[in-house]
Amino acid sequence: MEKGNYSSQIRFFLRGLPHVKELTIPFVLLFSLIYICTLLWNVLLYVIVKRTPSLHTPMYFFLTNLSFLDICLSSVTLPKLLDNFISTKAISFIGCVSQLYFFHFLASSECFLYTVMAYDRYVAICQPLHYSTIMNWKMSTCLAFGCWLTGSLHSITHTVLTFHLSFCESTEIDYFFCDIIPVLKLACSDTTLNKTMILANIAAISLSCFLLILISYVHIVWAIMKIRTAGGRKRAFSTCVSHVILVALFYVPCIFTYMRPDSESSKSGAVAVFYTMVTPLLNPVIYSFRNKDVKEAIGKWLRCSS
Repeated sequence: MEKGNYSSQIRFFLRGLPHVKELTIPFVLLFSLIYICTLLWNVLLYVIVKRTPSLHTPMYFFLTNLSFLDICLSSVTLPKLLDNFISTKAISFIGCVSQLYFFHFLASSECFLYTVMAYDRYVAICQPLHYSTIMNWKMSTCLAFGCWLTGSLHSITHTVLTFHLSFCESTEIDYFFCDIIPVLKLACSDTTLNKTMILANIAAISLSCFLLILISYVHIVWAIMKIRTAGGRKRAFSTCVSHVILVALFYVPCIFTYMRPDSESSKSGAVAVFYTMVTPLLNPVIYSFRNKDVKEAIGKWLRCSS
């Protein structure tokens, strides 16, 4: 299929997740529950933070950005996956382009945001006396905007490079959504540049952000160990453990997938479930709802509503 022949009539076909045909109904119910819970929990967190003045701090500002990203990221992949189970596996050419762009835009923005959040915790714990000066609202807004802008530029680059290729007659994508690596396998033209960009851009950026976060937490742990009281150490650790768990759930599958552009789609698809579905579901639960301030704000909000 030549580039010049692309039109709104071209349709790709998504194979979906491997080995789920015999369990269609249970998987539909499971993924529907995951999507509903993801939306409800992230919307609840967003509303609670916005309505609670005591939570109007840089940390919770970044959390509301994360909640919004999680809502959008889940909405890019899960509804179409459910549609594939129930009705059709087809997706239009424009739909495939849009899904690939928005997925990488949101996922890469989230990748950068996790790094910014680690820096926020580093400043709060390692330089507490200068926290309000360093992480002021202007700086917080610029960092959040930078995450979104960089994510968009990153995604535009890969979307243009991917759909600039010529494709063969086969339009069956061996994946559950339009991602770069499965789409490249349909190309008839040379994909060396694309694969190089995947390693140099996606994999390298993910790995770099992951290493920056680890470095931040080495300094954080070192600072925590200097706290004399056990209660102080416990409180400091509690603000960091959640972030470490979420970072591992998000980055490790991403690095595993994009460091191996020629890997089997079935294995990558199973791994991708973690950062496309599981992490957005767990973010508000692990990072916020177990937080004392957030639980108090929810309790106060429920008492006022009753």
